Amino acid sequence: MAWDTEATRRRLLDAAVEEFAEHGPAGARVDRIARSAGVNKERIYQYFGDKEGLFRAVLEQELQRLAAAVPLTQDQATDLGEYAGRLFDHHTDHPHFIRLLHWEGLATGGEAVAAAKRTALQHEKVAAIADAQKRGLVTRAVSAGQLLYGVMALVDWWFVAPHVVRMTVGADGVERTAQRAAVVELARRMTAP
Repeated sequence: MAWDTEATRRRLLDAAVEEFAEHGPAGARVDRIARSAGVNKERIYQYFGDKEGLFRAVLEQELQRLAAAVPLTQDQATDLGEYAGRLFDHHTDHPHFIRLLHWEGLATGGEAVAAAKRTALQHEKVAAIADAQKRGLVTRAVSAGQLLYGVMALVDWWFVAPHVVRMTVGADGVERTAQRAAVVELARRMTAP
């Protein structure tokens, strides 16, 4: 029977997502990833080179999933509240994503995985917002890049510090529907022309 290389690779990536999100690159263990994927740990070295290569592959996979799930086109850039809501939904459905980004920043000293590709994608979003600004549909009070970053930070913070959410807005702040509605409203207000 032939070995299904792609299926094995996917199983390893899926197992590594959870391991890296939980323990970070330094604390993640290759044997736990292999055991969770149901394969020999030597496959990790064969497919990814080393644990660091596996971490990069996990980040690239998850970033591609985010880009596909939450695009920001010129038409969508006219309602950054709706974009914030879609981003919030993605983070709700994929809670590991923000943790992986934080581990990336901590583990790499600020060096981004797939930096050129990610920068190009961010520049496309910034250009879409700049177009909406030119058309008078989004505030010009700050640059398009600062506006995009502000919306992302607004969304991300709910997932980064849930304990601060509880302390600040109370138990009701934990309810996702209310959080999402607040994020959408705040993003619309801060981006309105």
